[in-house]
Amino acid sequence: MGTVSSRLPVFPWDRLEPYKSTAAAYADGIVDLSVGTPVDPVPALVRSALTDAADSPGYPTVWGTAALRDAITGWAGKRLGATDLEHTNVLPVVGSKELVAWLPTQLGLGAGDRVAYPRLAYPTYEVGARLAGAEPVVYDDPWELDPAGLKLLWLNSPSNPTGRVLSADELRRTVAWAREHGVLLFSDECYIELGWEADPVSVLHPDVCGGSYDGIVAVHSLSKRSNLAGYRAAFLVGDAEVLGELLLIRKHGGMMIPAPVQAATVAALGDTEHVGEQRERYARRRTALREALEAAGFRVEHSEASLYLWATRDESCWDTVGDLAKRGILVAPGDFYGSAGERFVRVAFTATDERVDEAVRRLAQ
Repeated sequence: MGTVSSRLPVFPWDRLEPYKSTAAAYADGIVDLSVGTPVDPVPALVRSALTDAADSPGYPTVWGTAALRDAITGWAGKRLGATDLEHTNVLPVVGSKELVAWLPTQLGLGAGDRVAYPRLAYPTYEVGARLAGAEPVVYDDPWELDPAGLKLLWLNSPSNPTGRVLSADELRRTVAWAREHGVLLFSDECYIELGWEADPVSVLHPDVCGGSYDGIVAVHSLSKRSNLAGYRAAFLVGDAEVLGELLLIRKHGGMMIPAPVQAATVAALGDTEHVGEQRERYARRRTALREALEAAGFRVEHSEASLYLWATRDESCWDTVGDLAKRGILVAPGDFYGSAGERFVRVAFTATDERVDEAVRRLAQ
């Protein structure tokens, strides 16, 4: 049996376990600001939709119900400014991480092909390239890449981990470059609802893509927007030809969202009130943690959007992780996201109000 895992880096979160144990031993317990998992309740209307659809004995379809596709196209038109969307322009997926990890394989990429992603980035972009046997390539500015052999280009705005937001001009330039060189562009926009000091723009906005989805696909998730990380509800919007090919492959693989989750997704996409309420929670936590970190000698860079503060004390990220763990606070080391992050930590503000207040108190000691 081949060892596919040998192509992959060490799973980064395993390296954090000793620090987690240290933080957990602190009086009054750990304040976990590392992973960024939602902790607030799933909106009531979403839970109602899920339970109302619980009697679903038959197999769901990979493409989803017509109601789900209507909900996705409707939301993308209203929220992203995407125009003239048809059902062929959307595809539900079983959480965005699954899509990122297996996309190069499903696109048929392999040896001799290259997959590019930001120098500081979500580790699964690299994992996806390696699973397919393709070459992972990092960039600072995508239009400076060598296009030879480049088959897939990842954008991520707002960024995980830095919270940086790409401007419409940067997005427009990248779309034009990718089209000029025949490179498929996927834009991970899972944090687009969480802009704080910037208003993130989708690659699907006509000011960016010119009203054409040729060669571009946007990735969206309800994990952060609606506290549905446990539901694995995500979707793609963009190039109909690309999504049609992925749909054919995913039908064979049985990659289907459970029917109750499809119904819950329809409800979540149709409501904005719960999104505003959740934003308010995150805004309060973000302000409290940022002020506490800066008072404790940290410098926060970028962080204009997303669920994280990208912070540094100009020392090794592991020294920072170790020091904070002794205070019962667990954060993510920046080198999880690339060597360029080795002097930063990523601080999530997804803990409860009580735990965030406790972190603020400990940072002041």
